Amino acid sequence: MRTLGMAVFKQQKVEDFYDIGEELGSGQFAIVKRCKEKSTGVEYAAKFIKKRQSRASRRGVRREEIEREVDILQELQHPNIITLHDVYENRTDVVLILELVSGGELFDFLAQKESLSEEEATEFIKQILNGVQYLHSKKIAHFDLKPENVMLLDNNIHLPRIKLIDFGLAHRIKDGVEFKNIFGTPEFVAPEIVNYEPLGLEADMWTIGVITYILLSGASPFLGDSKQETLANISAVNFEFDEEFFGSTSELAKSFIRQLLVKDTRKRLKIQDALNHPWIKPVNPRQALVRRQSVVNIENFRRQYARRRWQLSFRIVALCNHLTRMMKKGPTKAQDKPKMGYVGRTVAMFERECESDQEEEVRLRKPRTRKRSSTS
Repeated sequence: MRTLGMAVFKQQKVEDFYDIGEELGSGQFAIVKRCKEKSTGVEYAAKFIKKRQSRASRRGVRREEIEREVDILQELQHPNIITLHDVYENRTDVVLILELVSGGELFDFLAQKESLSEEEATEFIKQILNGVQYLHSKKIAHFDLKPENVMLLDNNIHLPRIKLIDFGLAHRIKDGVEFKNIFGTPEFVAPEIVNYEPLGLEADMWTIGVITYILLSGASPFLGDSKQETLANISAVNFEFDEEFFGSTSELAKSFIRQLLVKDTRKRLKIQDALNHPWIKPVNPRQALVRRQSVVNIENFRRQYARRRWQLSFRIVALCNHLTRMMKKGPTKAQDKPKMGYVGRTVAMFERECESDQEEEVRLRKPRTRKRSSTS
C-alpha cells in the first residue's frame, strides 16, 4: 500500500465497495463512471486512470504523475474545487473516487441563456477566482484551466456553484526551485510556457484572462489558423477587442482582461488584485451600474461555442492520427532531431496532449475565431 502524506492507495477491489454505473466521459487514458458507495448510498464519480506499465511504453499515465495529482487533491477542501473521496489501485489502473459534479460545463450552461449581463458574468468569474485564490494560497498552480475544466455542481439553480476539475497538470510551486515545462492546451497557455521560461502561479492568471475574453464574446483571443500561429500570437500578446464581438462590453471588463493578458509576469494581475478589480468588486455605484447595464454578446457566444464543439473534435482526431503515424515510423536518428526550439517545443506540447490524461471527458473543444493582426 502506497502512502502519500494523508493519501492511501488502497489495494482492495473498488467493486467491493462501490457499485459502478454508466460511463460519464473518457479521455486518452482515463474513463470516468458514475458510482455509488455501498455503505452509504452516496453517489460519486470513479475516474479509472490507466497506468503506464513500463518506461518504454507510451500508453498510460506515468505513476509519478498520478501520485502528484493524488497528493495535491487530497490536500484540497474548497467549495469551488472538486474533492477527492478515496483512491484504489489494481495492476492496471488507479481509481480516483471523486465528488460527483453533474451540472455540466459552465459554458454549456451559459449557451442556453437568453441574455447575460456583465454583473451576472462576474458572479461566475468570481467563483473561478475564489477557487484559484485557494490554490495559490497553498502555492499550487493548476496549469490547465480552460472552459472544459470549469464545471457546475448543479445546473438547476439560478447561480450554480462552479467546480474546478482535472488536476493532472497541477504542480506545487516551491520557493527557490525553478520549474519549466511544455504542457497544457495551446489556446490557453501563458507566454512563459510557449517560451519555455520559469513557471509560477502567474500562468493561471493569464488563462483566467483568456477564459473571461471567451465568456464575454464567444471569440478566442489568440487562436490562429494553425498551432504555430496560435503560439506566435500568445508570445507576441497579439489580440484585439473586435467591435463585432465587444461592441457592448464595458471598459471595466476590457481593463480586467488587459491586466491579465500581460506578458511580463511581474506586471500581470495577481489573484488578490483580480478579486479586488472594480469589474469584480465595484468601488462605487457608477461602476456597479455599468456592470448591470453592459451585456454579454450571447448570440455570438452561442454561435462560436457551437463551432467550438465541432472544431475541437475534428482537431483532436486529426492530431492523434498524425502522432500515431509519427510513432509508427520508429525512432528518429539523433542527427535528424530538431533542436528544442520553437518547433520542437510545439511538437512536444501536442505529443503530451495526445498521450497524457489531461481530460476526464472525450468532448474536448477549441474555439474558433478570426485571424489576429493587431495588438491591444
